[in-house]
Amino acid sequence: MIWPAVPALAAGAYYLLAMIAAFRWRNLSQTTPADDKGPLARADDIQRSSALRVSILKPVHGRDPRFYHAIRSHAVQDYPEFEILFGVSDPADPAIADIERLRHEFPDRAISLHIVRTDAPNAKAGVLAELSRRAKHPVLLVNDSDILVEADYLRRVTAALSDPSVGLVTCLYRASAGSFASRAEALGIATEFAPSVLVARLLGAAEFALGSTMALRAEVLREVGGFEALEKFLADDYQLGNRIHQLGYRIVFAPVVVETDLGDGGWGQVWRHQVRWSRTIRVSRPEGYFGYVVTHATFWSLAALATGAWWAGAFALATRLIAGVWIGAGILHDRRTIVDAWLIPFRDLFGFAVWVAGLAGRTVDWRGKKLHLSRDGIIRIAPRG
Repeated sequence: MIWPAVPALAAGAYYLLAMIAAFRWRNLSQTTPADDKGPLARADDIQRSSALRVSILKPVHGRDPRFYHAIRSHAVQDYPEFEILFGVSDPADPAIADIERLRHEFPDRAISLHIVRTDAPNAKAGVLAELSRRAKHPVLLVNDSDILVEADYLRRVTAALSDPSVGLVTCLYRASAGSFASRAEALGIATEFAPSVLVARLLGAAEFALGSTMALRAEVLREVGGFEALEKFLADDYQLGNRIHQLGYRIVFAPVVVETDLGDGGWGQVWRHQVRWSRTIRVSRPEGYFGYVVTHATFWSLAALATGAWWAGAFALATRLIAGVWIGAGILHDRRTIVDAWLIPFRDLFGFAVWVAGLAGRTVDWRGKKLHLSRDGIIRIAPRG
């Protein structure tokens, strides 16, 4: 009867490690420079970063319910010199009306809209390639169109780029949701995904970036071949971070948390989104994906309890809940984490089903299209039938 306890104990140990990583993250956020011993940009570097002129590149596809609120948060940045370049591939995109509204509200801001025709398999990377060519400033910042930020976001994100050894700056994110299904997905981001990022950084995995924020110097982007080199890959954020890391630059996390909007989709939409994410991770980082099996603490705790190893099951479940709530509420400042904490075991079982579905198959749904991913994450149009 000892064998059912082993994966449960491993899962509990993983979440103990997540709590150690969260404690270290909190302490480093104010005191440690962005070096290999700490993932965060030092707070006293923020003032120096204001001398870096920034071009914000915003690829847009469709209009989310909070889209205007999100893009407006970029226009009101407390930063001396920056521009915002929006790129859409469809001239009839409904988001254009909100972009024009923003330009009208802030006529003194350098805000531009670009219609970008692209036949790149990853249309986002194709749009970014064109926007980067039109950008005027030496620092580029890319984030998703629905990202909501605080007024000091640019100062805090660009702080680490004053160090020439830093190639890219990224950051953690939380999620808002408008439906019960989306709330469950947001809970997974706060209590499962964020802990996995913290543990990876603690263990020295530093080759990835998150699409919530990617800030880098234009010269570094040119060294990796520009966004053109990413046009065939679905996981453009991972590919960008990995290529920069391979050149010997460091990837660091800024001491800031941004917010994404998951909308009000149903369980079917959440399932498709999560499976796409899982399969994308599997083809991009297979060793990491298979290693995620140990993170499914609720599943392993139930297996341990069902076979009589109640002590191992209780340990796994307790550490899972404590770590999830602490990181979601304490690190990401996600106010709904505490309210929805009772849902964590149920969301975990849904997440385990997603992980199993991600073990096989290379077809994903993305922006209304069915795509087929090759073994190395290259996008191919899925065969009909």
